Amino acid sequence: MINKHPEALAFNHIFIAGIEGKRFDINIKDGRFSSIAETEPPKDQSAHPGQDLWISPGVIDLHTHLAWTDFDHEDQLKRGSHELEVMQAEAFEATLRTGVTTARDAGGILPSTVRHLVQHYKQPLRVQTSSAMLGAADARGLKVLEGRLAEIFDTGAGWIKIMATGGLGAPTEKVLEPIFSEEEFSFIVRHAHAHHKKVLVHTWGGVTVDWSIAAGVESIEHGMFLTGDQAGRLAESGTAFVPTTSIYSIAADPKGVLALNPVICDRAARAAEAHSKAIGYAKRAGVRIGFGTDYATPALHGYNLQELDTLMDYGMTRAEVWQAATLTAAEILGSGNELGRISSGYLADAIIFNADPYQASNAEELRKSIVSVITGAEESELIQAQ
Repeated sequence: MINKHPEALAFNHIFIAGIEGKRFDINIKDGRFSSIAETEPPKDQSAHPGQDLWISPGVIDLHTHLAWTDFDHEDQLKRGSHELEVMQAEAFEATLRTGVTTARDAGGILPSTVRHLVQHYKQPLRVQTSSAMLGAADARGLKVLEGRLAEIFDTGAGWIKIMATGGLGAPTEKVLEPIFSEEEFSFIVRHAHAHHKKVLVHTWGGVTVDWSIAAGVESIEHGMFLTGDQAGRLAESGTAFVPTTSIYSIAADPKGVLALNPVICDRAARAAEAHSKAIGYAKRAGVRIGFGTDYATPALHGYNLQELDTLMDYGMTRAEVWQAATLTAAEILGSGNELGRISSGYLADAIIFNADPYQASNAEELRKSIVSVITGAEESELIQAQ
């Protein structure tokens, strides 16, 4: 159940996820947490067996592709406009239903499309956009890049996405080769920042991580071949790391939901193997790690919580991954003053569970324990924010 912008809502004796042994009375007014007070447990707990509830901030997915309906872009081009729209609206619904209340779309959806989907399909997902991805076709000098950036600025996107290296489509021996020259890369970041846009960088590793740190980008994405030295400099610079680990494990399975060809599966397996080392380097160095899935297609939207499992498999604790998906993610977006906490005055984006989410054995069990998802904003507010 999605509870949109509640005018008044109260939870008595509820647990806050991650705070053991304490209960709280929590009140929501006009879509924000109005008061939070520790309280005593009910005197007769046996009178209401099985009624315990837990609350957590809504999850923030920093790297998703809400407009992508097919893994292969050629397949998406075969679909009619109405079919695409309906599938994209279903992606919004599935994403919300799994507890993700805010998403940063990493290329593919325009702010105008977000407004349309929120308004017409009544799915109040909070979305920040990058509209398009700057890649190999744009690596033709500064004048071309200036024109492309102007086009993206005109869409109203708040982020600029740089495809700095290849990905699953690139041969293993070439995947770390830069797509842009260092001059082009630096120009994109400078020009974006001069127009008050944030920058996220798709990079599997190599020199483009160094360029990202030097240029002062807001976040690097994927980064499975991150080195220990680079992790230390990421931490010093404050540049965030959004590893998107689970998608590579999924893509590596030839019999999985994506059912990719053996060559791509092999590349994904190599990436997944390297990712655990990158997470280890980043954790030890104190890098800000953010939660992101890189999910697209109906087979993946709505299963975003799988990323929590993979991050824990790679050495992060439950508390660390929960922070990556809430408070840290909000800070990376520049919204740490209103999202990512159960705190008075903050937007009431939250998930209600009927079991302790910190004790869930896996993402599927966690997803099944969701009772409702609360969004602090209503559709009209989100439309105006785009």
